[in-house]
Amino acid sequence: MKDKKIRKTLLALFLVLGNQTVSAKNPLEFGNDIRTADPSAHVWADGKMYLYTSHDEECQQDFWMKDWHVFSSEDLNNWTDHGAVLSVDDLSWADNYAWAPDAAYKNGKYYFVFPAGTGHKDRVNPEKSTKWMGIGIAVSDTPTGPFKDAIGAPLWKEPYANDPTLFIDEDGKPYLYVHAKKYDYHVVELSDDLLSVKGEFQKMDMGGYEPKMEGPWVFKRNEFYYFTMPENNRKLSYYMSKSPRGPWEYKGVFMSEENNANNHHSIVKYKGQWILFYHRWIDTPESGCKLRKRQRHSAAEFLTFNIDGTIQKVKRTMEGVSYFSKRIKE
Repeated sequence: MKDKKIRKTLLALFLVLGNQTVSAKNPLEFGNDIRTADPSAHVWADGKMYLYTSHDEECQQDFWMKDWHVFSSEDLNNWTDHGAVLSVDDLSWADNYAWAPDAAYKNGKYYFVFPAGTGHKDRVNPEKSTKWMGIGIAVSDTPTGPFKDAIGAPLWKEPYANDPTLFIDEDGKPYLYVHAKKYDYHVVELSDDLLSVKGEFQKMDMGGYEPKMEGPWVFKRNEFYYFTMPENNRKLSYYMSKSPRGPWEYKGVFMSEENNANNHHSIVKYKGQWILFYHRWIDTPESGCKLRKRQRHSAAEFLTFNIDGTIQKVKRTMEGVSYFSKRIKE
């Protein structure tokens, strides 16, 4: 009788754990062991969700990265890997640092904005560093590419810049925000064809609070524009404004840091639900890497707004958006 109860208890535990395993969707499952980070999310006219990501090579040295991938899904659980949409091998002006990208649709074309660079960063003797990074623009007739470097050069050579986000406002004006040396919290308007800079960088009014940052992401919801970023490269925080150029009002942190590791994110509305995509650092002992045992993997969570437009705190979960299909039916 006792053994029977034990078997029932073990069976119940197995079913619970089994259900947890099935529902756990963070990190996102792309169908292989690819390491991805910096997910840039977009919903195009075909109604699918597209993620444009950087690609961490196994045991890479100091974020030496060579290409970018794109994934698509209709339910945020089953993803298709469309492969590398662009590689540094396709560039004449850079050979490394295929970091956080973004994408946009305009004039019947899909645009892929990306950082890339050359040289080497000497962490021991910074004065000997030769590393440089710039922002490029590639174009394709389809959202999955392949994309072709459109101008054969970076948009500019100074300042050193990476982590671009390209926001196209409702009036069609394209704005580019980047993480750049001495140019954080700046915005620059692009030409209508997105292939050149229009005018000068504009320093935005951030309300007097400008912490160290990287990876900005800008979007609009109702009457408000949101400038979001990894504050101090770790926790996600945001500002709000009535204009894409500011002035901005700081609203605080909406996702805390984890494991003292950097984050990079995007926010988009899909089938009535707001979704936060980001990357997590996960212990990956099977990688065999001696120096970096934690690897970056893309993940997602539901995002909720208060009545006044402010963002509610987001917690990292194992289930992520695994119940997306059920949620949109409710």
